[in-house]
Amino acid sequence: MYHELIFRPLYNGLIGIMDILPFVDIGIAVIIFTVVVKVILFPLSKSSILTQIRMKEVEPEMNKIKAEYAKDRQLQAMKVMELYKTKGIRPFAGILLLFIQLPFLFALISVFYKIIPTVNPDFLYSFISAPDISTRIYFLGLIDLSQKSFILALLTGVLQFLQIHYSPAMRQSKKAVVVPGTENDFSTQLAGSMQKQMKFMLPIIAFASTYWLIPMSFPQAAAIIAIYWSTSTVFTLAQEIYIRRQYEKKRV
Repeated sequence: MYHELIFRPLYNGLIGIMDILPFVDIGIAVIIFTVVVKVILFPLSKSSILTQIRMKEVEPEMNKIKAEYAKDRQLQAMKVMELYKTKGIRPFAGILLLFIQLPFLFALISVFYKIIPTVNPDFLYSFISAPDISTRIYFLGLIDLSQKSFILALLTGVLQFLQIHYSPAMRQSKKAVVVPGTENDFSTQLAGSMQKQMKFMLPIIAFASTYWLIPMSFPQAAAIIAIYWSTSTVFTLAQEIYIRRQYEKKRV
């Protein structure tokens, strides 16, 4: 089921792009393919981002509940969930999106790994032709995608840093109000400290993953995964900015 419903459609989707556009290299095809996948998953991403926005809006009310029921955690949790229900907020939407995306992520890694050095015709649908990719493994004619790339790994890390730095969610969290004398006083400061660490740790993880960790298990897919990661990062930032601006316009 996984092979037929997830892996094979993704494999044919990427090969189909190279079949339709014979003048593009694998790297450009991966960028186009990533954008198409992200657009398909956009409704789920939009739901998750809107949930984050609404949760941030009700944060003052939530902090009051936490302060009022600080000694009864069970009742506190019930009151918070009642608040979410009243406001029409589904706090687990982000977790649902993650679980839905995980099979796609694993399938994409398999697709990228099994596309170089040759296309496997056994995975293709009858209307998809197997292109010769031996002359198309150089990204923009410069970077060999069959090997790990320091430049692409570094680009992945830099874009991850920029995505976190310019994320509206990150900027909004910096303006979070600390309520003295409540657990929000500590939790807000702790969250702020963790976000500052993530701002630098995630880019390092992104670079290390695409230059050292992934090549250990998927040496032929490391550079392609770096391109996918970079494209996905840029798209994620763009869609977050777009959704938040559209939401703010509706609120005015």
